[in-house]
Amino acid sequence: MTDPSRIPVTELVVHAGRMCLLSRVLTCDGDSVLAEVDIRADDLFHGDDGVGGWVGLEYMAQAVAAWAGWQARGAGETPRIGFLLGTRRYECRCPRFLAGDTLQVTATRIFQSDNGLGQFECALQLRGDTVATATLTVYGPDEDTVAVRAD
Repeated sequence: MTDPSRIPVTELVVHAGRMCLLSRVLTCDGDSVLAEVDIRADDLFHGDDGVGGWVGLEYMAQAVAAWAGWQARGAGETPRIGFLLGTRRYECRCPRFLAGDTLQVTATRIFQSDNGLGQFECALQLRGDTVATATLTVYGPDEDTVAVRAD
């Protein structure tokens, strides 16, 4: 399969436009993903003082989505919608991320059931320091469960 760093993030996640927050996926395997987010002043969530640390949760969720998209791609499928069901212990030691920062986002699968429920340990690193951690519970329904309407 193609190296994930050579694939645009938009081909791995269903997020479009400015809601696609990941800049790139560096590595991906059967259980984990490593992605990066380049913080820019024109980012959707960038205010006068940067991007609030709480947005780190969405970076983690999109990394999980990229992992799922990579798995789908390997099975000859396209990325599907998924849901963040819950977060345990989101701890962020960085109140804001500043333009010019590059965050590394890791997500490692703890378990995944046949019904689409999964759990991932996630972390954000900034300049080699872990600045946020969380456990995400996600749900990826099969195609027949969710119908997305464009009208």
